[in-house]
Amino acid sequence: MIEVTQAVIYEILKKIQADVSYLKDGHRDLRHDNNSIRSQIHLMQGDLNNLHGNVTQILDRLDRIETRLDLREFAEAQARFEPHP
Repeated sequence: MIEVTQAVIYEILKKIQADVSYLKDGHRDLRHDNNSIRSQIHLMQGDLNNLHGNVTQILDRLDRIETRLDLREFAEAQARFEPHP
């Protein structure tokens, strides 16, 4: 049977300490990556909001243009049917 001495326990503890340090580094990297991803998502959300605003403006302009065209077409149709003096 293996005799457990302070030297053996010390070596095991050193190995555990190195493993924990490695895990902490990995965790730190994951947190950094997570923050980077969150920043990118935040920026993309802002871009989507801007695009939505632009599409809304374009649709409003299109509605106004269509309204004007309908009014002009109506006025032209009325002018065709009115008797000329």
